Amino acid sequence: MKIKDSIVFVTGASRGLGLAFAREALARGAAKVYAGVRNPERFSEPGIVPVKLDVTDPASVTAAAKIASDVTVLVNNAGIAEVSESPFAQDVEDQARRIFETNFYGVVRTTRAFEASLPSNGNGGIINVLSDVTWRPVPFLAPYSASKAAAWSYTNNARLQLRERKIGVVGVHVGFVDTDLTKGFDVPKADPVDVVRQAYDALEAGESEVLADDGSRDLKQSLSAAVPGYIDPSVLQA
Repeated sequence: MKIKDSIVFVTGASRGLGLAFAREALARGAAKVYAGVRNPERFSEPGIVPVKLDVTDPASVTAAAKIASDVTVLVNNAGIAEVSESPFAQDVEDQARRIFETNFYGVVRTTRAFEASLPSNGNGGIINVLSDVTWRPVPFLAPYSASKAAAWSYTNNARLQLRERKIGVVGVHVGFVDTDLTKGFDVPKADPVDVVRQAYDALEAGESEVLADDGSRDLKQSLSAAVPGYIDPSVLQA
């Protein structure tokens, strides 16, 4: 399939990686690009159509899917992250519920609402933004990591379910991306434009997965090792 002439809906598109997805779709010649945002009145991006969307609200998701019933490519980008004191912190359960509502249930709700409208002729697709912490233990991100691991599993099941309809499903694994969400972290960060280009290239090529940075590629290679990176992260520096 091609992004050119497609109709793209991006969740969490008000800024950062989501906005980069919307802009790149437009640059590739998409016929229409919808930006799923909480506050459409504050969104002003030439050529992109804002649609009110809160992925934690089922009614909001259903309404957005009705407005954008012509969508051919769905990008599940909306996500939140919070730092935890530890996996055993007093508030970790409440924190996990908040994060899962967006990062996992948000993906489930949005995919379920839009999938019936996606074309079954090889021109439909879904891109889910995942994370390298699916495979990398980071104790201060334990709830976030769990939400992305759940989203990865859901992505794999959705891909298999949609295969007969010839709808491509791409999971994008990446570490820290240089956006507002990560501005407080002094770590190497991927360029959001590069991540987005890899994701769209993979969808167009009929691929199923993107390892968007060196860290994600190293982690994936370690999965079959006797001691993989998710057991002992130090093996990744060996």
